[in-house]
Amino acid sequence: MINAAIVGLGWWGRTLVESVEGSEAIRFVAGASRTASPELAAFASAQGLRLAAGFDALLADPGIDAVVLATPHSLHAQQVIAAAGRGKHVFCEKPFALTRRHAEAAVEATRKAGIALGLGYNRRFHPEMQKLRDRIGSGGLGTILHLEATMTFANALLLKPTQWRSQREETPCGGLTPMGVHAIDGMIDLCGEIERVYCQSLRRAVEIDADDTTSILLRMKDGMSAYLGTMTATGPGFSFQVFGSQGWVRLEGMTHVAGASSEERRTRLFGACRFQPARGEAQVWQAATLDVVRASLEAFARAAEGGPAYPIPVEQMIHGAAVTEAIVRSAASGRAERVV
Repeated sequence: MINAAIVGLGWWGRTLVESVEGSEAIRFVAGASRTASPELAAFASAQGLRLAAGFDALLADPGIDAVVLATPHSLHAQQVIAAAGRGKHVFCEKPFALTRRHAEAAVEATRKAGIALGLGYNRRFHPEMQKLRDRIGSGGLGTILHLEATMTFANALLLKPTQWRSQREETPCGGLTPMGVHAIDGMIDLCGEIERVYCQSLRRAVEIDADDTTSILLRMKDGMSAYLGTMTATGPGFSFQVFGSQGWVRLEGMTHVAGASSEERRTRLFGACRFQPARGEAQVWQAATLDVVRASLEAFARAAEGGPAYPIPVEQMIHGAAVTEAIVRSAASGRAERVV
């Protein structure tokens, strides 16, 4: 059993804590937040969390085995490095980092410390993504031609200028970091590294100084093309589709909608699924229900206790950060940018 501390107790940090209630692999025993409120104190009391003075106090606590970071994106790399320096295992919410350089430094620190590193791309853990991975690997879709994803929600319509998620330096390119990086990780997982990107990112409807409509073209190193669209000021939805010479698979579902229940945010990300062969009738089914947040945290806990390695290789964590960096660079330059 891993004793963990949650760093950042906003709506997603609380969701992480709630996801492992009753787990035999990991439990949260402490936490820290930049803000204090009666609501936060009540949550901590209900969950049995001891609230520490801050991140440094958690790192100094010998009773804590691991820290789970649900903090602003720009802090991730330095917090991973600090935790590694104190011998704490680290689970980091996505995106891992906003640049390759920062991602590499964080990974190197965990390697030197010999600690486990987990990353919150929880959609990888859903059975439908695993089935799609197996179908591609077995040749069931033939030659892969194209990948396509669209992720939407209305959360940016509710953000206040004082919230960190409304700041361009924390959430560049609108829905890229809160949503789109999940799809990018899926593309990397299924079809390998990304070579080149082109991004246009616009502000159409939100009042905060942030983009709400972002579209990205991608070219995979193995030759297939890809597209990702994110919108943060419309109805919620998620689709992920892989096209091959023998047919296509489309997965549909939901995104993390503000105000939704914790259970919905954790278990209802996938819904209708469809396989359309190049010839013949389509197969349609409903995705199984799985708490992917709990699954990802328990996989991290098993790795921290010396079990199987966390299933996202650190090389892919670094590459994902490099892709994010290239997309932001493309939005600023107006040109296609190589992932370096």
